[in-house]
Amino acid sequence: MAELSKKQKFLKALFYVMPHHAVSRVVYFFTRLHGPQVAPMITWFIKKYGVNMDDAEESEVGYYQTFNEFFIRPIKPSIRPIAPGDNTLACPCDGTVSQAGPIRAGAIVQAKGRGYSALELLGGDKTMAAEFADGNFATIYLAPYNYHRVHMPIDANMKRMIHVPGRLFSVAQWTVEEIPRLFARNERLACYFETMAGPMVMVLVGAINVAAIETVWSGLVTPPRGKKISEFDYSHTRKEISKGAEMGRFNMGSTVILLTGKNVEWLPHITPGQTVKMGQLIGHFPT
Repeated sequence: MAELSKKQKFLKALFYVMPHHAVSRVVYFFTRLHGPQVAPMITWFIKKYGVNMDDAEESEVGYYQTFNEFFIRPIKPSIRPIAPGDNTLACPCDGTVSQAGPIRAGAIVQAKGRGYSALELLGGDKTMAAEFADGNFATIYLAPYNYHRVHMPIDANMKRMIHVPGRLFSVAQWTVEEIPRLFARNERLACYFETMAGPMVMVLVGAINVAAIETVWSGLVTPPRGKKISEFDYSHTRKEISKGAEMGRFNMGSTVILLTGKNVEWLPHITPGQTVKMGQLIGHFPT
């Protein structure tokens, strides 16, 4: 692990005392403002982070009325084909693989020498966590320049959703390596599905400036959720979502953690540092 720079050391100390949610609410407000400041802000962001607007359905900066509309911009469907096959898993989002591998006795690797438990990640739900005690996981980080909508890896039936309140630490790679149990401490939304591959959970993790997570079935979940864990039971209805369909989005970017049963096997290239695109083949399972 590389030694932290002076700037990173300062930021690490600052993250522990910073009012994460207050800062993120301010960002939430400004990214939804209309006015002449929007286009220059978007133009600066595109240049700063090297955003590829050729992928967007609408590439003209002036089209977007707010910065958030630009940030969650849809992309051309043709450039993200969905991995075919009934026994395959498609990547849920654009990003970079942070970690991937087996869940050993309920333990998930966060970074070299650091980890957390599936039980913590899922808000203390013992029944749900037990289904993934010996399963597999993949953690994908969405950088500022990435496409920020999240899609289904496989045909699925939505059963439960848990909102777990928490901090909003940055999820940049160096903070993931430095801050213990970061993903089990940050605010997050865990969505539980039944699939042909067995049980699956998609966890959308919040981060600083990312205090706004939406799903297609419930709309905006955070904010304004409070300080208690909230559970949503969909077991008495059928919420079927097709492979490749959008399931949610980050209003400002963060991390997706995918949990599966032990039957799923990731492809060999799904390793830390690997760039991935929504829809590409990332795993398979026996039929």
